[in-house]
Amino acid sequence: MKMDVQTLAGKKSGSVDLDETVFGAEPRKDILHRMVRYQLAKRQLGNHKVQERGEVSKTTKRIGKQKGGGTARHGNGSVSQFRGGAKAHGPRSRDHSFKLPRKVRAMALRHALSSKVKSSELIIIDDAAVKSPKTAELRKQLEKLGVTNGLVVTGASVDENFAKAANNIPNLDVLSSSGANVYDILKRHQLVLTKEAVADLEARLS
Repeated sequence: MKMDVQTLAGKKSGSVDLDETVFGAEPRKDILHRMVRYQLAKRQLGNHKVQERGEVSKTTKRIGKQKGGGTARHGNGSVSQFRGGAKAHGPRSRDHSFKLPRKVRAMALRHALSSKVKSSELIIIDDAAVKSPKTAELRKQLEKLGVTNGLVVTGASVDENFAKAANNIPNLDVLSSSGANVYDILKRHQLVLTKEAVADLEARLS
């Protein structure tokens, strides 16, 4: 599968052959859904915690008379209605992550890349590097490429000036090829890959 390669200025700069096994799969929504759930569950902190009834040490003496008090018949001061009391069955610290086979994770990334190709939302550029970290200049270059809400995946490392310039542009993310993931790819409308990123992803997934 051949695709045109452009420069940041929007000019044509040759073409590149894409691996069909990585970029030509038929996207499966169920696989993508499983992977997104896996990523979001893994990043969930799970450190929410409240004091529970069993962690409170208070007197168990009856608060008032059983009858004639004109109020509820409370028998314990550790309930949540009273000061110093605690909640019954409150949230506890736990790990929200779950296991997903490595083959399924790799398949999901291939399907995410293929979905961008199928919907014509993949743009390939020769390099993601700028001489100076000027946000206005980079925004103009991206507009020429048709990128208004996108993810830029560079090679093994991200150009420092490019990262600084992109930092102030809304709806734009920048990742290295090793950090490319399903959630970030699907979150943005356009996917911009450098030639180095294409080679890295093909080596990683083929």
